[in-house]
Amino acid sequence: MKEYLKHHEWEIIEEGLDPHYNKISESVFSIGNGRMGQRANFEEEYTGETLRGSYVAGVYYPDKTRVGWWKNGYPEYFAKVLNAPNWIGIHVSIDNQKLDLAKCKVEDFRRVLDMRRGLLSRSFVATLGDGRKLRVESKRFCSMANGELGAIRYAITPINFTAKALLSIYVDADVVNKDSNYDEKFWEEVYKEASEGKAIVTAQTKKTFFHVTTGMRYVVETDGKKAAIDRINLEQREKFAGNIVQVELKEGKETAIYKYAAVLSSENHAKDQLVKACNLVLDNAVSAGFNTLLEEHAKVWEHKWEECDITIEGDIAAQQGIRFNIFQLTQTYTGEDERLNIGPKGFTGEKYGGSTYWDTEAYCLPFYLSTAEPKVARNLLIYRYKHLDKAIENAKKLGFKDGAAFYPFVTMNGEECHNEWEITFEEIHRTSAMAYAMRDYIEYTDDKAYLSEYGLEVLIGIARYWSQRVNFSAEKNKFVVLGVTGPNEYENNVNNNWYTNYLGAWTLRFTQQAVDYVKSADMKRFNEIVSKTNFREEEETSRWKEIVEKMYYPMDEKRGIILQQDGFMDKEILRVSELKKEDRPLNQKWSWDRILRSCFIKQADVLQGIYLFEDDFDIETIRKNYDFYEPLTVHESSLSPCVHVILASKLGYKSNAYDLYLRTARLDLDDYNNDTEEGCHITSMAGTWMSVVKGFGGMRVRNGKLYFNPFIPDQWKSYSFRIEFRGRVLKIKISKEGVETKLESGAPLEIDVKGETVQLK
Repeated sequence: MKEYLKHHEWEIIEEGLDPHYNKISESVFSIGNGRMGQRANFEEEYTGETLRGSYVAGVYYPDKTRVGWWKNGYPEYFAKVLNAPNWIGIHVSIDNQKLDLAKCKVEDFRRVLDMRRGLLSRSFVATLGDGRKLRVESKRFCSMANGELGAIRYAITPINFTAKALLSIYVDADVVNKDSNYDEKFWEEVYKEASEGKAIVTAQTKKTFFHVTTGMRYVVETDGKKAAIDRINLEQREKFAGNIVQVELKEGKETAIYKYAAVLSSENHAKDQLVKACNLVLDNAVSAGFNTLLEEHAKVWEHKWEECDITIEGDIAAQQGIRFNIFQLTQTYTGEDERLNIGPKGFTGEKYGGSTYWDTEAYCLPFYLSTAEPKVARNLLIYRYKHLDKAIENAKKLGFKDGAAFYPFVTMNGEECHNEWEITFEEIHRTSAMAYAMRDYIEYTDDKAYLSEYGLEVLIGIARYWSQRVNFSAEKNKFVVLGVTGPNEYENNVNNNWYTNYLGAWTLRFTQQAVDYVKSADMKRFNEIVSKTNFREEEETSRWKEIVEKMYYPMDEKRGIILQQDGFMDKEILRVSELKKEDRPLNQKWSWDRILRSCFIKQADVLQGIYLFEDDFDIETIRKNYDFYEPLTVHESSLSPCVHVILASKLGYKSNAYDLYLRTARLDLDDYNNDTEEGCHITSMAGTWMSVVKGFGGMRVRNGKLYFNPFIPDQWKSYSFRIEFRGRVLKIKISKEGVETKLESGAPLEIDVKGETVQLK
């Protein structure tokens, strides 16, 4: 755990440059706008520890699988959102001395992420090898008003000298992915040009042939007026184009470079029109100017914060944490393009390939349901519907038939591209996350029409998978599910993981309900689905019912708890508190063999299931299972703490809920798991939002009605959140004095607060 960032309600602040923390800061201070994103790399050259990263949504490469031993059914590639052309570069050289913070003496270093406006700022004083000092101040943003635009203001002020300086202002597509399986470069040059004041490079991905055109223009000013430029040299080499500008830096005078960058992809433009469209974006940007573009960008953020802000009074660390999580979620996914989804690292790093995981359906959907118009969440579901054919192909590759659909653990286009057998083949609960997300969406929005339009087709495919994946145990006289890995990846290839069995049976029940609904609501559409999917209703649903009735669930009757899976109590049961500090995190300190044989849990499967199906269990059952499993859980999955916060809040374990909230809210800010340098945990950030709203706020939706059972942590004076629900906007504020509810817009609404009915108008 590292606590080097200053606490502030609206800003992330780093004071002083510690090279060992730089890659962590590059992740934390990342910026994006839903279409592109950028790690907080320096504009100037830096030869210290860094992970360069620019990313363009939807553009990926099928990197060849790298496994120790090939197994039938393995995906042939691992899809990766690529490190895209670098548009931020502004290198500075003074009398052949390069400005490089790894080699200069650096003072007064300060990096600030203004979350209110989505602005990244940095300032420092550098002393070069010959004693010359200069101050640099930079600001940059990825425009939320125009998803294809980024802008930089980079200002240099000599402190004790006047001299000529060379400024290299460029676009570079000759980039690499750190996680390339075979050290391969994924981009090929298509086009480049450099002329006075601008540069453009078009590169295409190998194999997938996406085109990305990255262009830049710049303006140089001294003390607010156009600078006198001594000369301009055009620079072109493979996949690189730029200008080298010579200007005179005058002691005490500020020279500012305004750099405007356009990043366009063939996902949104015809390939032969990319350069023309890029030039248009750049023309408009230069014409508007940096300040106007920043103002337009900030106005979008102002509106976003009105929609989704959570305020906490009396605890700056908690306030900063929740706003950081909301900020990253909002700049990662805007919901405007149904082709896009949410990668676990968003635009902050390369790990997990930027691909789509089950995290979206299990964790992210509630955030977007409550903070944006319904089409945003609906688009996340439509994304999976459009991948249904690929899910059927995935199942077929593993030996399933008759239209069974097995959704991928990792994907870009619907095809499975994960490479670890214990997850690729065995973490099968992920396919039912799609079904649960539908249930969540329909319960929240009352958009039952989704079932007829899209949902039932998906559910039939998933149900067919479960129908074939189970087998009947004559010994138990029950249906069992063998050879699986639950969400707790610290146990692989187990039998009858309770969460998996429960979710599978629930999926079959829910699909039956969906069949009944669509038949009654739209028989014509139902017949179309029957014809399209070759659905044999009586035969298939009778088997579903049999499985539901006879599904096996492992239990420990003596202790009165649910078992994670068969044989769990054969382990030596120890508490996390008995671990030595030097043993944590386990996945970085212990062998995999030792982890698999231990009782320690990455994230608690049983508690995950209880959270999803809370109303199926009485309070004492929830308490017994929480009291048993929480002390065994190391929370080394970023998805873990938020579920515990919600259940601890329900049980009245206020102190435990608060401690775990800080862990999830500040997971990346304080680098709890020693892995933030690889990128932030974007999808788990939605869990942080749930920790406040569903945990402390106690919000639930039951039978189309909102329920709140809030409490306030002792450390807080008050907290408030805003939610959208079925065309209404509600503001909920909880303080030591009580609960305030306000209907900000929409028709009158009846809600339940701590067991009492409240009429809102």
